[in-house]
Amino acid sequence: MTDAAARKPMPLPSQWPVVICGVLAVSWGVGYLAGFGWRFGALLVIGGLLGVCLYHASFGFTAAYRNAMVRRDVAGVRAQVLMIGLAVLFFAPTLADGISATGIEAGGALAPAGWEVVVGSFIFGIGMQLASGCGSGTLFTVGGGSVRMVVTLLFFCFGAFLATLAWDLPAWAWLRQGSRTVSLGREFGWGVATMGQLALLGVIWMGLGRWGRGRKQKPIWTGGLTWRRLLSGPWPLLLSAVLLALLNWLVLEITGHAWSIVWGFTLWAAEAAQALGWDPLTSTFWAGRATFLARGVFLDDTSITDMGIILGALLAAGLAGRFEPTLKIPAKSLLAAVIGGLLLGIGARMAYGCNIGAFFSGVASSSLHGWIWIVGALAGNWLGVQFRPAFGLEK
Repeated sequence: MTDAAARKPMPLPSQWPVVICGVLAVSWGVGYLAGFGWRFGALLVIGGLLGVCLYHASFGFTAAYRNAMVRRDVAGVRAQVLMIGLAVLFFAPTLADGISATGIEAGGALAPAGWEVVVGSFIFGIGMQLASGCGSGTLFTVGGGSVRMVVTLLFFCFGAFLATLAWDLPAWAWLRQGSRTVSLGREFGWGVATMGQLALLGVIWMGLGRWGRGRKQKPIWTGGLTWRRLLSGPWPLLLSAVLLALLNWLVLEITGHAWSIVWGFTLWAAEAAQALGWDPLTSTFWAGRATFLARGVFLDDTSITDMGIILGALLAAGLAGRFEPTLKIPAKSLLAAVIGGLLLGIGARMAYGCNIGAFFSGVASSSLHGWIWIVGALAGNWLGVQFRPAFGLEK
């Protein structure tokens, strides 16, 4: 190929019907939600941008952990470290002040830190590898046209809902005993907590470097960002890491809480169960959350963001020309999607969140439970990797 030919812009392989559907869906959604307040429409747009960022960089947690464990390719995990470090810096001033830019009380993503987080994140980690996806990964691959991940999403929602019905089981109640919410920022001061978390992330960064030394690494920055590449991808991991941290901060500024995912899934399943005749008053968990069910899925912050991610990934897949749903799914792989989805839902509900709500947003909010979450999740991921070949999945 000559230099002139190499420099010649390549035509976009976009699937314009898919792109148009994505644009129309987002536009209609923003128009509808704006009638209930600008914040709802803004969240759908932010969700859409999150979906584009996740899809165009294939920014997943599941494959990143598997690559680090099996191949010692730590690029994906290092990109997460950078993303979380930026979010820690973005979040600290808002959380220290306690008020977001929109005048809402800002608390971030805080949750109790105890054994239920360890057990729940361990279960979630196993589910990640069987399902081949996490909270964010499930959403952007569903938007990208993966039928297998639609199955995972359905059972993810079902598992999360089942966990709410088991809220008062003696074993779970025992695990919650003594748990308390710990904000490192409030305990030690925001300056100390921010520097301490950044220092720990720096140590993790260097440790990952030693682990991956001598092994082929996927680059986190490749350069060459033309407008065509921005539209159709693929994006460098670093670009998405920066944008995901920024967008998470925008969610905090608009809502007062950080980006989360699993509550939306739980609410979707509960609304479906209620439509089939289930009475929320029979559940201790839901009896105290009747207002969420009354408000519905289209006026819930997390639910709106989740839907935005799916639509954003749909738009990105169309621009990339890669929206190709297929029903040819091996039976073993489909079984893994079912089991993995259930484990994801149950584990996330036990651990007060997934890789986004508990880990990413939790650490960014200086919540101790975010650090506990990743320890249990990594152990679960390691075990899940060992199970993958039994379901015909690549290790």
